[in-house]
Amino acid sequence: MSDELLIERRDGIVFVTLNRPQARNAMTFPMYEGLYKLATEANTDDSVKVIVITGAGDKAFAAGTDISQFTNFKTAADALAYEEKIDRIMTALENCQKPTIAAIAGAATGGGAAIASVCDLRIGAANARFGFPIAKTLGNCLSMANYARLAVMMGPARVMDLVYTARLLGAEEMKAAGLLSEILPDHAALQARAEELARTVMGHAPLTMRATKEAMRRLRAPLREIHGDDLVEMCFTSRDFAEGVESFLARRPAKWTGR
Repeated sequence: MSDELLIERRDGIVFVTLNRPQARNAMTFPMYEGLYKLATEANTDDSVKVIVITGAGDKAFAAGTDISQFTNFKTAADALAYEEKIDRIMTALENCQKPTIAAIAGAATGGGAAIASVCDLRIGAANARFGFPIAKTLGNCLSMANYARLAVMMGPARVMDLVYTARLLGAEEMKAAGLLSEILPDHAALQARAEELARTVMGHAPLTMRATKEAMRRLRAPLREIHGDDLVEMCFTSRDFAEGVESFLARRPAKWTGR
């Protein structure tokens, strides 16, 4: 793995650190691919019992996909290929046969929120935040698969609220929404609890956990089959999306036109 994705193995637990603190751990495509490789290889690696994913530092779990990687998007094919790539990674994490835990300090937004949402368990520091502020940043949309995951987890009303207002849920609201099972006072306590929780899970019956994960996946599956490529094409090929990328990188407010 690269320095942007740190992997540490301790007694059956794989600790994964999203390691771009200078960019609030924003995800590059190689980082996404590293998560895919880890999740798929863990299925056949008996030495892996639990996977813990966290972000470097206490400012962010991961602040979405690195926006600079969108500057070359021009066509519907670009947009669909991106969403297909991201969904392949999320599906690999979602379907990984080993238990996964997200330890969230700071902001989990966009792609970072998607990674956290496909983990089996989520715990957070008191400064944890969660959301998809795309309505004020890029003017794009989520894939149908991600809308389905969030709707099942949080309910459609909360998804609409999050996207429409572009606000981030704080730790207490995350817990109330079922996104966090525990809130820890700070980053150090979060990391210690993540290891403790991983060791607890590691001592339990793996087939019970695997069956439960698969049952939840089957419940979500029908929603994921609903067609949504037209929505992705509409947003990612729009003038507004190009404006969103340009304005974000220029650190100025976007001028939306609805086109």
